[in-house]
Amino acid sequence: MIEKLEDIKHRFEEVGQLIVQPDIISDIKQYTKLNKEYKDLKKVVDKYKEYQQVLGNIQNAKEVLAEEKDPEFREMAKGELEELQPKKEAMEGELKQMLIPKDPNDSKNAILEIRAGTGGDEAAIFAGDLFRMYQRYADKMGWKFNILDLTEGASGGYKEIISTVSGEDVYAKLKFESGVHRVQRVPLTETQGRVHTSAASVAVLPEMEDVEVEVDMNDVRKDTFCSSGPGGQSVNTTYSAVRLTHMPSGIVVTCQDEKSQIKNLEKALRVLRSRLYEIELQKQNEEIGAQRKSMVKSGDRSEKIRTYNYPQSRVTDHRIGYTVHNLPNIMDGEIDDVVEQLRIAENAQKMKQGND
Repeated sequence: MIEKLEDIKHRFEEVGQLIVQPDIISDIKQYTKLNKEYKDLKKVVDKYKEYQQVLGNIQNAKEVLAEEKDPEFREMAKGELEELQPKKEAMEGELKQMLIPKDPNDSKNAILEIRAGTGGDEAAIFAGDLFRMYQRYADKMGWKFNILDLTEGASGGYKEIISTVSGEDVYAKLKFESGVHRVQRVPLTETQGRVHTSAASVAVLPEMEDVEVEVDMNDVRKDTFCSSGPGGQSVNTTYSAVRLTHMPSGIVVTCQDEKSQIKNLEKALRVLRSRLYEIELQKQNEEIGAQRKSMVKSGDRSEKIRTYNYPQSRVTDHRIGYTVHNLPNIMDGEIDDVVEQLRIAENAQKMKQGND
């Protein structure tokens, strides 16, 4: 571990010298990449310095015990050792976690897409419930939500809703949410009191900047139209809404939340870049092989990942077999514990793969 930490320290010093070089500063793509690496390495290096200080204090206390005859000094040294040893072990655990290879997208903002699945009107209502759950979670985390496009359900909720989520480590927290979410409950329209099963799909994409994913505008068809509100009525008399069609992939992105066509175009391009990145990432995962994929973050939108059972107030994440019986709190955005359990499972698997 020490050898790895020393390598990181040397790389940190090297990057620190590189990012002040004029040729690097003038290259925005290279500078952005190195600046992000510098910030990530700094967290590890700062913790390593703390660890070295603790090791030094332990060594000093041991030397006192070996050489000092005065009972009072010896007692002080013993007390210091008893306090430092657990601290050393805790810091070693933290450093091991920090040395696990990080997803390079963890610090990015995210594109959150929720779509109603099987279940008709009830599926759209559930999609709306999921969206509010993530909104409340974002509020607790101090993140910012920005709706890009939505299609409302006939009885409430959304057939589809797409938004950006901005803040610190957004993708790191939300990336495990991609997949099919299933709900079991009695719909408001059910007269016999029978429990129905409906579903909604969630996709979380890292928001990619133009310096990371280039889009050839010759491959993109741009259409403009008037923004529309609930019921289809026009809310804007100008052609400010934007629809982009990426010809090679067939991806279509719509954005109509801004009054400015330019701003809608910028946001639509961000979503397009993220979806193109996702396609490329899926190709890479297939090349890596199924045995090396994570059981937690497969990225498969068709995979059933979680069930919300209202009669039993139960939420189960099927990937890690984790169940909690506090559904109202979960739907109110209290998903921190589930997110943490998924992160722990992901890291445990990464450590296991690293030791294979």
